[in-house]
Amino acid sequence: MITISKAYQKYTSEILDCIENFTKKGTIFVAGSRNTIKLFKIETEVVNIKSFKKPNLINKIAYRYFRKSKARRSYEFASKLIELQIGTPKPIAFYEKFDLIGLKESYYACEHLENVFEFRAIVQNEDFENREEIIRQFIRFTSFMHREGVEFLDHSPGNTLIRKERDGSYSFFLVDLNRMKFHKNIDFQTRMKNLSKITHKKEMIVTMSNEYAKITGEDESLIFTTLWKLTSDFQYRFHRKKRIKKKLKFWKK
Repeated sequence: MITISKAYQKYTSEILDCIENFTKKGTIFVAGSRNTIKLFKIETEVVNIKSFKKPNLINKIAYRYFRKSKARRSYEFASKLIELQIGTPKPIAFYEKFDLIGLKESYYACEHLENVFEFRAIVQNEDFENREEIIRQFIRFTSFMHREGVEFLDHSPGNTLIRKERDGSYSFFLVDLNRMKFHKNIDFQTRMKNLSKITHKKEMIVTMSNEYAKITGEDESLIFTTLWKLTSDFQYRFHRKKRIKKKLKFWKK
């Protein structure tokens, strides 16, 4: 079953062909251990199609009867972001294939963005051109997202794409959208937690706190103290989890 946005319904047969022949056609863009992304040319457009990992037995049933698939959530959340004027690649379609048990395969198709880089590059490269200005514009983007009630649960440095525009400004686009919550209002602690996965670098958090305080009028010292603690807590859990996985791999050898 395929659902296609109105703007792309004239390409229904082409998109369906790309999905049904996903393993045979297209150019690999990301070959992950869980999900694979391929690029397909449809007339003058490049379409980005993500094939989600086939679910295990429990999730096969869950995605049929109890919760929406990752592909469907990605499409619906992207549509909601577009409605709120929050940057994300334009959603094109989602596809779900079921068998007697439940969900067998799922795909999400969206616009492919050219000339972009991940926010991760800003974290890793302290000499990145206009680095501080990009950080500040990113915080303006995130603050707007929070004002609109959007809690992006995977708000990490690899899930925001950035494009430099001709006028020198920067545009920001959220990707990997299947985990989101929408609120009327987001409390302070939740907003700070939402920023805690962005960077482990203290100097960046100082800049982020300063800009966030300018926009919201909230106390800069409180923002920094809260964000730095939540970031430190996240980093501790993250590295502890990595150490545990490393030990488990050692014992499996």
